[in-house]
Amino acid sequence: MKLKIGLDIGGTKCAISTGECEDGAIKILSREEFPTAGLPWQQVLDEFARRIELQTSNFKHQTIGAIGISCGGPLDSKLGVIMSPPNLPGWDDVPVVDFFKERFGVPVSVQNDANACALAEYLYGSGRGVKNLVFMTFGTGLGAGIIIDGKLYSGANDNAGEIGHIRLAPTGPVGYNKEGSAEGFCSGAGIARLAKIRKGLDLTTKEIFARVRVGDPDCTEVFRESAEKLAAILAFTIDILNPEVIALGGVFMRNADLFMPIVDPILNREALPLARKVCRIVPAELGENIGDYAALAVAGDVGLKV
Repeated sequence: MKLKIGLDIGGTKCAISTGECEDGAIKILSREEFPTAGLPWQQVLDEFARRIELQTSNFKHQTIGAIGISCGGPLDSKLGVIMSPPNLPGWDDVPVVDFFKERFGVPVSVQNDANACALAEYLYGSGRGVKNLVFMTFGTGLGAGIIIDGKLYSGANDNAGEIGHIRLAPTGPVGYNKEGSAEGFCSGAGIARLAKIRKGLDLTTKEIFARVRVGDPDCTEVFRESAEKLAAILAFTIDILNPEVIALGGVFMRNADLFMPIVDPILNREALPLARKVCRIVPAELGENIGDYAALAVAGDVGLKV
C-alpha cells in the first residue's frame, strides 16, 4: 500500500503527516510540525522535503503514492501555485506543486485550507454517506469549502466559498478587509474585535467564551450577536446550496453547545423549510486534527474535483 503525505502550510507553523488509506478510512502513521514564521518559502519547502524523506524512511516496504498540500489562499489549484496569502509574506507565485513533483516524482495537489477541510470531512468525517456538504472554518477567519454532488466546487478561479467577505451590516468589526463582514462577526479574531467595539473589552476569544459560560452579561451579549450573524450566513447557505451537512470548525466546534440554542430557532424561521429539514449543522467530526486530515485528503481527492 502506498503512503500519502499531507503538508499543512501555516503562517506560524507547518505540519507534515504520513498516512495510509484503506476501505475509505485514513490512518495517520506519523506527524510532526515545525515553526515557519518569517522563513523564506524556499527554506520551508526544503525543510518539508527533508522531513518527508526522514518520515518515509521508517516505512521501508512502502513508497509515496501522492502528496497533498493545504494552504491558506489565494492560490491557483490548477497551476499548483500559492499566490501571496496574507499570512505568508513573501510567498508570491510559489510553484509549490512543481517543487514536490520534481523532488519526489509523484502526483501532487494543492487546495486552500477551507476546501481541504471540506474534502476531509466529506471523505473521513461528518460527510460520509452524503453527496452535498459545506465546511466552514470559523477560525482566525471565515471561509467555506463546498462539495456538490460528491465533487469539490472551487469556482472559476478558486474563489468559491469566500463567505467571510459577505457584508452582513453597514458597520461592525472588520474582517476580510470589510467592515461589518461575516468574517468580522463570525471568526475568532472578529469576535474579539466585536467585544472591543461593543463593550470596550480587551479579551481573547477564548476568554470571552469562558466568561459566557459563567454568565457574564457583556460577553454573553457579544456572543449572541455573533451567533445571530452566523445563523444568517447558515440560512443563506442552506437556501442557495441545499446541503445535507454544514460542518463548522474552530470556534463553533469548541462551543457548539452554546451556539445551537441560538442558531436553531433562527434557521427554522429563516431557511426554506424543506431545505432546512434535510440539513444537519454539526461541529467538524475530525476535531482539532482536521488540518492533518485535510492535507492527506488533498493527496487522495482524485475524481472529487469538478
